[in-house]
Parts: sequence; structure tokens; C-alpha cells
Amino acid sequence: MAEKKPAGLDAFKEDQSVKTIDTSKKIKVGIIGTGWIAEAHAIEYKKMPDVELVALADLIPGKAEKFKETWGLEGARCYLSGHEMLENEELDAVSICTYNRQHAPCAIDALEHGVNVMLEKPFCVTTEEAVDVIRAEKKSGKILSIGFQPRFNPNMRLIKQIVQSGQLGKIYYIQTGGGRRRGIPTPFGTTFIEDATAGIGAMADIGCYSLDMVLNALGYPKPLTVSGFTTDYFGKNPEYWTVEGKPANYADIFGVDDFAGGLIRLEGGIILDFRIAWAMNLDTSGDTIIMGTKGSLRIPSTECWNGSIGGPLKIYHDVESTRIGVATEIPMQKSLPEGEFYHKLRSFLDAVKEGGKAPVPSSEILYNQAIIDHIVKSSKLGREVEVVIPEI
Repeated sequence: MAEKKPAGLDAFKEDQSVKTIDTSKKIKVGIIGTGWIAEAHAIEYKKMPDVELVALADLIPGKAEKFKETWGLEGARCYLSGHEMLENEELDAVSICTYNRQHAPCAIDALEHGVNVMLEKPFCVTTEEAVDVIRAEKKSGKILSIGFQPRFNPNMRLIKQIVQSGQLGKIYYIQTGGGRRRGIPTPFGTTFIEDATAGIGAMADIGCYSLDMVLNALGYPKPLTVSGFTTDYFGKNPEYWTVEGKPANYADIFGVDDFAGGLIRLEGGIILDFRIAWAMNLDTSGDTIIMGTKGSLRIPSTECWNGSIGGPLKIYHDVESTRIGVATEIPMQKSLPEGEFYHKLRSFLDAVKEGGKAPVPSSEILYNQAIIDHIVKSSKLGREVEVVIPEI
């Protein structure tokens, strides 16, 4: 039996109105790290009439200059380090697009120079690094937003609206994750897979999105304990990297997780069952399920997890005052015309211009990072660990 429209469904409609951009004041922006993710930043910034991309920095000689030429950033000055750029430019904001292990030092440096920061995900590598960045943020008084563009997808916002509406009752169990059958991201170089640059693998790349989807819907409860595990069976296997009969060199340098999972106890008596994979002998590790005392929500998975959903949401509940179970399908929401990545940057810049708050605040993503970090710690120790977050 299927119910066409539960009470309150209209409340889940997304407001897709677009703000008018004030072009009377230009925002001077720099980019630190000119790899492939920086391309998305440049593309979106160039669409914004109130933005001037004035500076680029990359540790590899000539890379920033090539980026400047490729994307037509005439007038942008190029530097061999973010620090040199910050010392010589008067910037309003900076996008940090470096590899994971440079996220924290670059963010702290920018904040100490009085510059607002858009920090690409993951937040960083360890809980302690995240705390250091937040301390610098608080001391600077500047805005730090973390680059989680799925937050701006109408379907992701719908998930939060459903959970926060109370229609599911008390949430007590969540299953979430995602994966790719074959999706270790070496086409973009080796910074994703080497420990010296990445520090974390699949969890940092796509796992953080999955965690944010459910934790944001819940209002980001504090994680209490983690029992986690990580593996590298595919990344370390030379046969995985064989292309046209010729083995690649990646197995020798692979130093992060290609699969990870954990059982996390959250405040409020909520259990979070999480798993993520870059590679596995499976098309999907399962749908996301949010179980509550009044109803449950199923979020269809995708075969190549990238922070999206694989189909319409379904709410499972009983007809009021009966024990007749029904499933209500909620139509997928249309994506915003400008795209989630645009709105990630636009909301950050609006906060900078208007003195607002970070659209994806570090105080929330601290818990996201702590879960990932403590999965690593638990895996190394082979037992459950308490989540320890230093005082800020």
C-alpha cells in the first residue's frame, strides 16, 4: 500500500530563488594549490561579477602560471607558496585547494593573515589539526567555511527537513556510506593515494560527504566512541593496477585506505553504521537508512558515490492510529540551475561581504573529522576508542 502524500509534505519544497549580487564592491580572491579541484573554483569564481581572482600559488614551479593561462586569469600574480602570496597580497578571501596534509597549515596561515578561508574538504587529517585551525579561526575573527557542496543540493536539504520535522520520531539507528566498484582517483596524480600528501584515502575523499549527509540532518550530535577498521586490499594489489596487460607503479606507493568502516555511538543514543569504498567487488555497499520511532527514511545509493542520491526518497511509517505500514515516495528535487559548487562558493562570499556566518561551519565538520580520525586510530589499535576532542 502506498500513500500519495503524507501530512506536511508541502513543507519540504525547496526555495530556489537566487539572490541579486551587489557588484559595487569587488572581492579579491586567491587560490592556494592549482590542481584539478582548483579548476572548479576558478570556473565558478569567473561567473561572479563581484569577484577578482588576483593571485595563485602552487609549490610546483610553473604550475600556477599554466593554470593562469589555461583559465584566462589575466592579471593574476603567481607565487611558489601560499605564505608568499599571503605576505604580498591584500586578499579578502582564499580558496585552499591543496592536498589533505597541507589543509591545516595553509588555513592557519591565511587566518593569521586576516583572510577569510574557503577550505576544500576534507577539513584536514587529524582531530588535533582541526582544533588548531578552529583556534586560529576564533582568534582571527574571520570566516572559515568547509567545502561540502552537497549541502547545497535540494535533495540533501530535503533529507534534513524530513529529519528535523519530527515525522520520523526519535532517531536511533543510521546506516550510511557509499562506494565505487573501481574508483581509486589516480587519474589526478598520486596525491590522493600517498600517505605523505593525503594522509587519509576514501574516507577523506568521499566518506566525509556521506557522514555529513546524515550528521547534518541530525544537527551534528557529538560522537562518543568509535569501533573502526580500514583496509588497502585493492590499492596494494598490483593486479588492480594492471592496464592493458601492463602493471602500473601505484601499488608500491599506495599508503591510505581504499575501504573503511566504523560503528559510531553518538550523543542522544544514536548508533551510526558507516562504510565507504574506493574499490570493492560490489556495485554498492547499500542505501542510507535513517531509522526512527515513528518512521524511517531510505536514501537510495548510487553506483559511483559522489555526494548525491540514487533516486526518490522513501518514508516508511504507519497510517495514523493504525498498524498499517505504508511507504511514501518523495519526488527528487531539481538541482539548482547554477549547481551546488557555485552555491558553495557564493554562500561563502556572501557571508564575507555581509559579515554573516560560515555556511558550512568548522564547529560541525570538527565532529566529521573526529569520526574519520578515530576510525583510523581504532583500526590501528584493533579496538573501540573514545572520541577525544581537545578543548578549543
